[in-house]
Formats: sequence, structure tokens, C-alpha cells
Amino acid sequence: MPLFDVYPLYDVTPVRAKGVYVYGHDRKKYLDLYGGHAVISIGHQNPVYNRRLKRQISKIGFYSNAIQNPLQQQLADEIETQSGCKDYQLFMCSSGAEANENALKLASFHTGKSKIVAFKNAFHGRTSAAVAATDTPKIIAPLNAQQEVIFLEFGDEDALADTLAKEDVCAVIVEAIQGVGGLDMPTKSFMKSIETLCKKHKSCFIADEVQSGFGRSGKFFAFQHYDVTPDIIAMAKGMGNGFPVGGIFVHPNIEPWYGMLGTTFGGNHLACQASLAVLEVLKKKSLVEHAAALGAAFEARAKSIQGVTKIKGRGLMLGLEFDFEVGELRKKLIYEHQIFTGGSSNKKLLRILPPLTVQQKHFDRFFNALEQLL
Repeated sequence: MPLFDVYPLYDVTPVRAKGVYVYGHDRKKYLDLYGGHAVISIGHQNPVYNRRLKRQISKIGFYSNAIQNPLQQQLADEIETQSGCKDYQLFMCSSGAEANENALKLASFHTGKSKIVAFKNAFHGRTSAAVAATDTPKIIAPLNAQQEVIFLEFGDEDALADTLAKEDVCAVIVEAIQGVGGLDMPTKSFMKSIETLCKKHKSCFIADEVQSGFGRSGKFFAFQHYDVTPDIIAMAKGMGNGFPVGGIFVHPNIEPWYGMLGTTFGGNHLACQASLAVLEVLKKKSLVEHAAALGAAFEARAKSIQGVTKIKGRGLMLGLEFDFEVGELRKKLIYEHQIFTGGSSNKKLLRILPPLTVQQKHFDRFFNALEQLL
């Protein structure tokens, strides 16, 4: 039976991985500066991660959310401590799309409204409402297009004010660093406007931290660079270092009721241990601070690279925009220099999303390869 052919694939077959390296069946050692779409946060085969998962699976790996699972409370408390997001409530799920889907559904329940405001170049997932709020028409099926989504220019405060003044918007969903869209970032004024206008018009402010959360931006959540307080925070990807984990933080002004949200696999014992491992390593290795420092060093070095027109992002969620499309450059980095990087909907942007354990020497190798190729 053939696989359903929806992914263009590079001719690389990983057979094992360790730290910031992936080893192929061709016996080549690849430097992973993409982390599998920003998923690998504490490095491949991290010993803390492996130990926690092995210990847990020897006891119990899964049961439904119909029973007590103290690991969920332990995880909620640890995220609260490390993020500084006090008094939120945690609902767990299994992916970023599911996190955003639940965030949007919850906003509609809470406000009694149905329209969504999203922004140009946004990417929020591939499920029903999440994909409708994604600015990629090609992946929105007619079924998804029935959702009422208003796309505004990223940063247009006047349009946002005019739209919310109609009092029919349940949620404004925004990435503090756009991921797939090309690493554009809002101004502080714009983020403050989202917060203020959502409060004024009784809409929910949803921060999509699926890619930028868990330390990647140099703060625990990227919205924390803007001194704002979202009603709902969506997270996934680096939350589990490769294990399927997602969740939303829900502000205490939103009250739950039984059956409001639900999930089969979300918050299972292994998922909780995977995320607790990530948090343990983030804290012990000071990886959030490391991401901030290394991101600044990356930016300084990138200024000397030929053809770079913009350096985008922050922390270890980075991008180099060139004056040409980078598809061939990415192929040469993989096949000639054994370095994984990422692309985006901006065809001129090279995305860098390494494990947060990456070191300066790894970036030196990347920049040396770039200079040779350019």
C-alpha cells in the first residue's frame, strides 16, 4: 500500500540522533538546526527525558482522563513557576492544532460569539477552526471555510479597533513571532492594543505559543516580551521534546464546566513525564537564558553574511532573509554540508529552530558553510 503522498521529502533517512545531531542511514552526521519544526527543545536522546519516560512506562503509560492523574497537577504547577503565569488553569491535549482548536472553541463558549480575528501570514494549525484562522488558502477545505474568520494586516491597530467595535468577535489569535509565516513580530503598541481592545469589547485574547513557547524566544513565552496578559495561551511543539504534547493555559476569568472540552490522549502519564523532563532541563541548564544570549550572538554574526537583507526573530527562533529564494541553498546545506535548516511561506527566508542546547560552535559551522556556499 502506498503512503498518501502529501510531503515533499529530502533524501535523508535518520536512524538515530543525539544532542544536536541526527545520524542518517548513509552514515553521515547531520547538524540539526531545525529541531523537527522547533519540536526538539532539550536535544535528541536527552538522558533526563529518556530516564523519566522509561521509568513511567514501566509503571503505567496511559489511562483516560476519567481518573486522577497527579502528574497533570505537577506539570501545571511547574509551568506556572517557570513561566510566571500565575493562577491560570491548564487543559492538556496532544498537538498545537488541537491546542488552538480548543482555545478558539473555549473563546466562543465564553463570549457567546462566533467570529475570529487572525492576521495575514498567520499559521495556527490544520484542524477545523485552526486552519480557517491560518492565512494559507490552499490548505483550507470548503468545510473549513464556513468558519467566520477576518484576516487583518499584522500590526494594523485601526482595522483591529474597527473590527472589534462590531462586538461580534469571540477571539483575536496572534503569534508573538510568526512561525511558518516568516518570523515577523508585532510592535509593543500593537500587542497592547490587542489586549486593551479585547477587554473593551469582551473578546478573548489568544496567544499562539505553539512554536515560540517553552523558552525558544529567550523568555518562557514570546508574548512576555510585550508585557501583556492573554486570556488563553496555546502551547505544544517544544513542550514535549518529540512526544505529542499540547495544552492551553486558561485565565481564571474563564470558568469551566464538565464536558466543555475533552481529549482522549491529552495529559496521559507519558505526555506529562515528557513535558516535566523538558521543564527539568530548561531549569537546570538555564536554557531560556541561553536561548536569549545565543540568539544575540547569532544576530551579530549574521550581519556579515553576503545577501542577507533581514535578520528576523529572537532567541532561538531565528530567520535569515536573503535577496533570493533559498530552496536550493537549503538543499546544498543538507547534501553538501549535512546541516538541517527550515523554510517558510516566505521563499527567501531560511529558518533556524535548533534544540535549545545548541552551542556557538554549531552556529560557527553553519556560518562557515553559508559563507562557502554564497
